[in-house]
Amino acid sequence: MAGKKKSRPVLSGLVVLGLVATSGYLTVELRKQEDKGVPEITNVGVLDGSDRAGGAAKTRDKGGESWSRLDNPARSVLRGSDGQVKAVFTDGARTATLTGPARTFTEPSSTSSKVSTTDWVRLMPEPWKKGADKQKWFKDWYAQYETSKEDDVLAIAFQYVAGAKQKKDEQGTVYAGDANFGPLNTTGAEGGDLRLEQSDFYDYLGVPYPFRDGVTGQPEAARARSVDCSGYMRMVFGYRARYPLMSSDDSGDGLPRTANGMARSKEGADILPLTGISPADRPTGIDQLQPGDLVFFKLDTRTKQRLDHVGMVLGYDTEGHLLFVSSREEVNGPTIGDVGGVSRLDGNGYYAKTLRSAKRL
Repeated sequence: MAGKKKSRPVLSGLVVLGLVATSGYLTVELRKQEDKGVPEITNVGVLDGSDRAGGAAKTRDKGGESWSRLDNPARSVLRGSDGQVKAVFTDGARTATLTGPARTFTEPSSTSSKVSTTDWVRLMPEPWKKGADKQKWFKDWYAQYETSKEDDVLAIAFQYVAGAKQKKDEQGTVYAGDANFGPLNTTGAEGGDLRLEQSDFYDYLGVPYPFRDGVTGQPEAARARSVDCSGYMRMVFGYRARYPLMSSDDSGDGLPRTANGMARSKEGADILPLTGISPADRPTGIDQLQPGDLVFFKLDTRTKQRLDHVGMVLGYDTEGHLLFVSSREEVNGPTIGDVGGVSRLDGNGYYAKTLRSAKRL
């Protein structure tokens, strides 16, 4: 099972039809609720080279580069001699957004949307704080990645969507390639969910993973090549980009196991602070979001007070909608697609309505 990738097959048979009838009804109903109206999205000054949002006085480096400070969230912005943004560094976060060559991300099997971007998201060795631009660790890191085309967080994330080619390490372990969400739920015991959750990154890998707290994650054969929504984020940020990982929501330090644990942890910087889980607690604006941010959703009343879905901001598509990528059961894996609700954070669609908070690791 682990050696041969399934290409998200079309499900058939009486047993599966029964499952689809239950799970599919919810999906159809959710898609009916997608609203056409999309409010205008404005930029707070991070990516357009302006100083709106109350930046402090600039300091200029050699070569004409300049640094400035902006608020909401507190961050340092590096601009080139032409005044255009070269990089954004957020206080308390290790993810940095650098400007680089343009790329286009597409997933034709699930959507016609395309995200073309010059943003490259990378993980720094330490969380950012004001004045870090003068420290040796940052100067060394920036010199290495300023013009690097090495896979960043966005590129890594797209190495698990439908049709992505397999990549193997020196030990022969497949660490990238088309991923599933999880095994089929043949019992119907989870309220009609089509596929089972709880597939972590080590299930995808098919090898045990020793966490820093002494716990070893043991993969299940039935979950090979599978990652649920939080397992996908742990694969991208943790296993691949080397952000520290907890073995659960309660043990160790780093990124917790579940979407709820991630949203409520003290890791990174809260870009859209969590105020509650009800529809009234939906953030009033998403201007502060940038590629690489984790976004958290409240989709299912069965999870009570817990947030139950997580994805990552990818960027604006060619129609101006802010898209995110996440692993979902309806598509059976990572997607920016339209199945079960379009992947838009703006407007009044299913995921936009259920967005509750965002974090920059």
